[in-house]
Amino acid sequence: MRLSLCTITFRHHLISLDEIAAFARANGFDGIELWGVHARSLDHRPERNGEWLAALGLGVPMVSDYLPLDADPMELRRRMLALVRLARRWQARKIRTFAGSKASARTEAPERRLIAMRLRELATLAADHGLSLLAETHPNTLADCGASTLRLLEEVDHPAFGINFDTLHVWEGGDDPVTFHRLIRPHVRHYHFKNIRARADLTVFEPANVYAPAGRRDGMTRLFEGAVDYRPFLETLAGDGSVEASLEWFGADCLDVLRHDRQKLTEASAVLLRTAS
Repeated sequence: MRLSLCTITFRHHLISLDEIAAFARANGFDGIELWGVHARSLDHRPERNGEWLAALGLGVPMVSDYLPLDADPMELRRRMLALVRLARRWQARKIRTFAGSKASARTEAPERRLIAMRLRELATLAADHGLSLLAETHPNTLADCGASTLRLLEEVDHPAFGINFDTLHVWEGGDDPVTFHRLIRPHVRHYHFKNIRARADLTVFEPANVYAPAGRRDGMTRLFEGAVDYRPFLETLAGDGSVEASLEWFGADCLDVLRHDRQKLTEASAVLLRTAS
C-alpha cells in the first residue's frame, strides 16, 4: 500500500508545503494528497511541482476538489480544465470530486441524470489528459450508500470514472465496508482512512463543521481507536502494492496523530502479511 497524508489536514494551520513534505518524508509517507485550494494557492511558486516532490521521494496521487456539477456547462468545463492543469503540474493521476450535494434518496430522476451526464463528460475530459475522475463515497451525494454508488457507476459508465472509497463514510451510509468493497473493488482507485468515536459523533464531519476554524473536533479519533474496526478491512488490501490510500485527519495534534497512525498502519500491515503467508 502506498500511503499519503492530506493537506486538508492543515487547512487552519500556518505550515508550508515544504514543512509538510519534510514531515511526510521523515515519517514514511509515500505522498501528499493535495487539496484543490492549496494547489491553487501555490500558483505563485512554479518551482514547487511534481518534479520537486519526486526528488524528495514523494508524489501527489490525487488532487481533491469540488466540481460544481450543476453550474453552467462552460464554467464547469473551465473549472475541470483548471484542475487538469494542476494535476499535470503535480504529476497526479486522479482528480476527486463529489457526486452532487444532495442525498441520493432526495434526488429526483432528472437531477440524477444531469449529474451522471456531467460526470461522464468530465471523465471523458480527464481521460483525454491521461487522468481519472473519482467520486467520493460521502453523505449527501449520489455516493452516500452502496446501492446508489453502484447505480452511479452504471449511469456514468466511463472507464476513467472511479470511486474514492472513504471507509468511514461507507460505514456511515449503512453498508459493511468489507462486503461492499468486495462488490465495488474493480472501480476503486483510491481510499480515505479516518475514524470516529461513535456513530453519534458523525456530525463532526459535516462540511460546515469541518471547514469552520472553531468547529467541534470531539469524537474524531486515531485510526485504530474508533467505532470502525479497520483490521478486517485492511485484510482485504494486504499485499496489494497497487493500493493507494490517504490518512484523512481533521482534528487537533495533526503531526502527532498522523505520525502515530502511519506507524500503526505499518505495524498492522506487517502482521497481516505474516498471517497471510
